[in-house]
Amino acid sequence: MSAKPPFRPIAYLPHDIETERRADGTIRLRSPVPLGDYDRHMIAPLRRHAADRAGQTWLAQRGPDGAWIHLGYAEGLAKVERIAAALLQRGLGADDAVMILSGNSLEHALLTYGAIAAGVPVAPVSQAYSLMSMDHAKLRYVFELIRPRLIFVQQGSFFETALAKLPLDGVEVVYAADPPSFPATPFTDLLAVPPGPEVAAAQAALGPDTVAKYLFTSGSTGMPKAVINTHRMLCSNVKMAAMLMTDRPAVEAALGPEVVVDWLPWNHTFGGNANLHGLLHLGGTLYIDEGRPLPGLFDQTIENLREIAPTTYLNVPVAYAMLLGAMEKDDDLARTFFSRLRWCAYGGAALSQDLWERFQALAVRTVGERINFTTGYGATETAPIVSSVYWTTERVGLIGLPLPGVELKLVPTATALEVRVRGPIVTPGYRGAPAATAAAFDDEGFYCLGDAARFVDADDPAEGLVFDGRVSEDFKLDTGTWVQAGKLRVQAIAACSPALQDALVTGLDRPYIGLLAWPNWVGLQRIITDDAAKTSLATMLTSAQLVEHVRQGLRRHNEACPGSSTRVKRCLFMAEPPSLDGHEITDKGYINQKAGLARRAALVERLYADPPGEDVIVV
Repeated sequence: MSAKPPFRPIAYLPHDIETERRADGTIRLRSPVPLGDYDRHMIAPLRRHAADRAGQTWLAQRGPDGAWIHLGYAEGLAKVERIAAALLQRGLGADDAVMILSGNSLEHALLTYGAIAAGVPVAPVSQAYSLMSMDHAKLRYVFELIRPRLIFVQQGSFFETALAKLPLDGVEVVYAADPPSFPATPFTDLLAVPPGPEVAAAQAALGPDTVAKYLFTSGSTGMPKAVINTHRMLCSNVKMAAMLMTDRPAVEAALGPEVVVDWLPWNHTFGGNANLHGLLHLGGTLYIDEGRPLPGLFDQTIENLREIAPTTYLNVPVAYAMLLGAMEKDDDLARTFFSRLRWCAYGGAALSQDLWERFQALAVRTVGERINFTTGYGATETAPIVSSVYWTTERVGLIGLPLPGVELKLVPTATALEVRVRGPIVTPGYRGAPAATAAAFDDEGFYCLGDAARFVDADDPAEGLVFDGRVSEDFKLDTGTWVQAGKLRVQAIAACSPALQDALVTGLDRPYIGLLAWPNWVGLQRIITDDAAKTSLATMLTSAQLVEHVRQGLRRHNEACPGSSTRVKRCLFMAEPPSLDGHEITDKGYINQKAGLARRAALVERLYADPPGEDVIVV
């Protein structure tokens, strides 16, 4: 048997783990590595790098002519302090807020750090609340919750409809381009205020418990909660993440600073905290990717990766599938992408084993080495990274082990081990919601994530943890048998790869399990080879090739997991995507099982009808 090609080397922090097992079955896990000191606030790394790498690019974005606009560290700090001065001049302080409605941009980043430097909490809000929602109910809700004194939009006219739904008396609207039809302030006005001693005083007043951000997360009801993000949370978490690779100084000496091409939205904790703040902590360069992993929009991502060779790449599995499809046809693109790449990370969904293997095959063909993949686990309430895979592994689907300074508690439930976390990364609570805050913590002060996890090897905890579903999504069949819906959903998607983008697991008070599935349009192109079957959405979803692919995938799953709590008997594809207004999808991009099943109750009935309709796949 021939040896497998090596992985591109990374010197990881040892992933030893301290384990405490209690008599009631509770398990506590923590890293033996001490966290040590970290910055008091998130302006500290910006000031540090403005001094030690003044001219290096901090952020870059394509301008209207398509050329990259580069913002250096020293220039960035100067603009941040001018914005801080403008906010302080307007009388904004810790009891106020700056709300950002638009997506990632240089102006978005500068205003974020300008507000933080002034001691004013910043509240980035999903663009979907403004541009995709029909009723703007969530936008109005978060506005009332935060009561911002200033709202920023990148292009004023795009957001006029949404802004018209808000009571803007006493609220200043700032735009970067394309002014709205009502009086508003150009962003350049914020840059016109020279900083004085008041800015230095505001920064000196920042501390670990100062509120830096409010980030919004949707619960089972679909209405957002404003998660308080303090500087302690943000600074400790980026320090923890940076510790996981011990060879960073040597790598930077050889390859230069960390370079990332990233689209993940900054209103989301992974994009706005782990990526934006994490790269600032490392003194790296972030190229703002205005592409998206959607047909037509991903072309921009491909164009960016033709020009910029990342040292790290982070994305969702569907984006890796699209990128692989492009690189397998374009050797030049693959050579650029892999030339300096040290490691990749994925999140939002499980990465399938076949996708991982295709990626490694292409890497070996291109550069002769395999690439380490990692993923993190966390939440908006944890800044976000609780655990990570910081060792070389050929297994996908792990959530790793707790980071230095983080303590995990695994508590037995009826079906699994529920995950709880304690440490400096955990939020003090939710703005304006004392009851929800109290309910989120147990009697030992651990935050209850609502997820389940299990060990890869119960006898060797250092092998890591695997995500085991959402505890709140578990349900019983009519036999009284418990079903772990979250775990089964991941297994079913993997079994049918690449046909399913996501799914709702059905079976509450029913005799067997079914799936309501959303198709993966990129995957369907690989599965369906008959051009006649690709003429319309309807013909694709009823394609004999697709039906047989899903049926065979679920049969293999059922053979491996034959119990009634894991065996899937029927599947029905859904053409309508998850609805934001219907609360079917959270701000993290995760499916809200409870809301989805309630909204699609008629489809559940069709799935269980006897005899089944022609569009129901019977396994």
